[in-house]
Amino acid sequence: MSLKLGVMASGRGSNFLAIQNEIERGNLDAEIALLISDRAQAPALELATAHGIAAQAFPYDKSDRSAFEKKAGDAFEAAGCAYIILAGFMRILTPGFIDRFEHRILNIHPSLLPSFKGLHPQQQALDAGVKFSGCTVHLVTQELDAGPILAQAVVPVEEEDTEESLSRRILEQEHQVYAQAIQVLIAKHHAMA
Repeated sequence: MSLKLGVMASGRGSNFLAIQNEIERGNLDAEIALLISDRAQAPALELATAHGIAAQAFPYDKSDRSAFEKKAGDAFEAAGCAYIILAGFMRILTPGFIDRFEHRILNIHPSLLPSFKGLHPQQQALDAGVKFSGCTVHLVTQELDAGPILAQAVVPVEEEDTEESLSRRILEQEHQVYAQAIQVLIAKHHAMA
């Protein structure tokens, strides 16, 4: 039986779509049971619906993040989601939500962690003059961008790179490595079951 995944997305949903495409090709033994967004106009919601995936948007109030997270968490549990995949979800989760789904939330970050945590890691890499950047799939912990690393992909930094050009090339790798990391996690899950 394929593992049920929940997805949290804030934007266009390109990482979500890359994962869904791998599922549809039979390369990923999973099913996305639910996509939740903090933005009612997020294109990811339409993409999910177009692929026959349940999609919901809940209002997000910065002054009461736990209200959004309670609704999202309850919905993921009701849908039977074993893991939650952050796919361009642009909010920092509260410790309560992270504890509720401990070791079951995955994120992808556009740098080779532990280098260049936080916002604009591609620009941070360019400013530091590094020769390589990339992306990292990791488990989410209460420390930002610091959870156990599941997979990484390396992207060379070119002399003429801008934040935009480097971001585009890293995103291409994100679309491949995220699904690979999820498949490894699924294999471990089945081995322990």
